[in-house]
Amino acid sequence: MAAGGVATVRSFCRVCPSVCGILVEVDGDRVVAVHGDRDNPFSGGYTCPKGRALPLIHHHPDRLERPMLRVGGELTETSWETCLDDLGNRLRAIVAEHGPAAVAVNFGTGIGMDAAGYRIAEALHRAIGTPAKFSPLTIDGTAKVLVAELMGGSAGLTGRPDYENAELVLLIGSNPVVSHGHTIGMPNPRKLFRDLAARAQLWVLDPRRTETARLATRHLAPRPGTDYAVLAHLVREILREGADPTVAVQDLDVLAATVEPFTREHAAALADVDPTELDDLLAAVRRAGRIAIDTGTGITMSASANVTQWFSWALLILTGSMNAPGGEWFHPGYGYQLEMFELPIAPPEGKSRPGPRSRPDTRAFMREWPCAALPDEIEAGNIRALLNLGGSLLTAFPATDTLRAALPKLEVLATTEILPTETTALSTHVLPTKGQLERPDVTLWDFMSTRISAQHTSALVGPIGERRSMWWVLAEIGARMGHEIADTTVSDEEMLAKLNAGGRTSYHDLVATGWAESERELPAAWLQRHVERLGGWRLAPRLLVDQLRGLHHAAGPVLIPRRQFRRVNAQLQYLGEQPEILLNPGDAAAAGIVEDQKVVVRTEHGELTGIARLDASVRSGAVSVPHAHVDANVNRLTSKDDLDPATGMTRYSGLPVSLHHP
Repeated sequence: MAAGGVATVRSFCRVCPSVCGILVEVDGDRVVAVHGDRDNPFSGGYTCPKGRALPLIHHHPDRLERPMLRVGGELTETSWETCLDDLGNRLRAIVAEHGPAAVAVNFGTGIGMDAAGYRIAEALHRAIGTPAKFSPLTIDGTAKVLVAELMGGSAGLTGRPDYENAELVLLIGSNPVVSHGHTIGMPNPRKLFRDLAARAQLWVLDPRRTETARLATRHLAPRPGTDYAVLAHLVREILREGADPTVAVQDLDVLAATVEPFTREHAAALADVDPTELDDLLAAVRRAGRIAIDTGTGITMSASANVTQWFSWALLILTGSMNAPGGEWFHPGYGYQLEMFELPIAPPEGKSRPGPRSRPDTRAFMREWPCAALPDEIEAGNIRALLNLGGSLLTAFPATDTLRAALPKLEVLATTEILPTETTALSTHVLPTKGQLERPDVTLWDFMSTRISAQHTSALVGPIGERRSMWWVLAEIGARMGHEIADTTVSDEEMLAKLNAGGRTSYHDLVATGWAESERELPAAWLQRHVERLGGWRLAPRLLVDQLRGLHHAAGPVLIPRRQFRRVNAQLQYLGEQPEILLNPGDAAAAGIVEDQKVVVRTEHGELTGIARLDASVRSGAVSVPHAHVDANVNRLTSKDDLDPATGMTRYSGLPVSLHHP
């Protein structure tokens, strides 16, 4: 115990999947400060502003402390028993009259890093038996999963660069210095890329010279949405040299015919880059032999997402970089241990299923419905109740104005949260759950880690007010619906131990040490066996070949997405970052826009107002709009109908925009 009664307690941050080790100073129930834990073997003392803001989040003056129930049009504080009884009665009545599909569940960011809460939420969803499941997957993440399924036969293949041994890394539409990675947690990205650029080549493909690009060996700025043309050209040239993949492949001839049109001149014209830059990149690939590639939301949120991811995998396969040192490795999971069983092999066309009744044009992907379909399902009367687990629907879901009009038509909108949002203001039931410092936890998305690892933390402070653990709240809801999901009389630690009985180490050993790590095998025998069972990597899935043929690009200015350093998804609005619209100075001058002026960004679907920032590092024709703002809500620019037909992914990048004065 330090002087003044302040104790320093070891934990790990759960703001994002980087799960950096932190030291938290607490004085009784007051959280004083958060610092990086230099002894943490994964993050080595690194923290970002989001993690260091945990005291502000915990002690926020507007924090939710007691359950709330809408009575006579007003949200009123009530007891847990009254709130849960009312919710359970309404849900039972809806299921009895309309069936389980009338109850939807949204797995939002607020539950995404809560290990016990998430697993009990999955159990509740299964018990209800509803197909109506939503999550951020169809907002920013389907391309990587789809391509893994189509080319590798399994959506469970999560590849990432072998940064430790790489000689050439391509980052495409990814800015980890700010975002800390996409589907891959990345503690201390600035140091990683500085060290990498000092001994190897780091190329960044992005319409903007991002914070990451400033650390790179080279920066290439293609027209938004055309990165696939650069990759297709590289694949073409590697094939023309007589590439002989070191692993089994299928449809090599189909791939060769598909990329043949992507000559140096054609690819350069499509991407609007100097052909000599393509020459330099091709020469770098040839010198390196093996390469590593990672893509981010700049790719996955675009109409060309699936095609770009396809060509990145094809390039990795043809250069012998898959499952190889210096190339790409595949995370087996710390808890799941993919090497212990045979992965089911998906058919060549993938495993998508019919989407919701109101949207026969969409497909369910990974057993989830497109987030964009929610308003139509509500308006059609198909969804009458929504369990919203830590999601800020109006800030995160597409077509904000359409969704705002639909939500009040729900009979039940039950939201678990720690702070009030636009969504809680519309809810019928508000269920205050413990924040990350109030609950014990283990790493949930271990396959997003840069290591094969896990961490544990105890609760650091007692719960504020009448907050309850997410798992307890969901189990109590289940019980009132007639489903015995979990014993709500046990402690949080007892529930965590029960849910994490497997894995590479015992739960009690993990508690004792705080962290655990397993050695990485590269090449991994389990992946080699899987590819052999598959009959070789599928180089030219028909769905992707067809999508390539249908691609087209807007001629004028287009929207590109951007993360900000002090925000993640729809959280942390109170850390002060402004909705800055980054514009090329030439584009701004053509529209009569000057620095610091308010600017309206408009699409055919809607508009938002932000603050103009003239930035020569943004290529002409790109308008960079940040995500996660309530007032300057980027979702006002999107459509519930402009979706990827294969996955239901909402399109955010490459949308034609115009600039206006307010």
